[in-house]
Amino acid sequence: MRRNGREKMRLRSTIVEHPFGTMKRAMNQGCSCFLMRELRKVAAEFGLSVIAYNVKRAISVMGVVALRRALAWRP
Repeated sequence: MRRNGREKMRLRSTIVEHPFGTMKRAMNQGCSCFLMRELRKVAAEFGLSVIAYNVKRAISVMGVVALRRALAWRP
């Protein structure tokens, strides 16, 4: 693999693959399969995992109080 390709793979492994590994390990208890069948249901299950990951990440970055303040609805 060329040097540029190695650098791209290293960047990808640090940015893209970390969330998938975290979701697979923490939210599905290590199971790499989905509980649902049919594409529509699997997409919904994966979407819930992504939302849970994003909320968990936002809490760790911002903190609960700041996140609640940012999400507060104001007419």
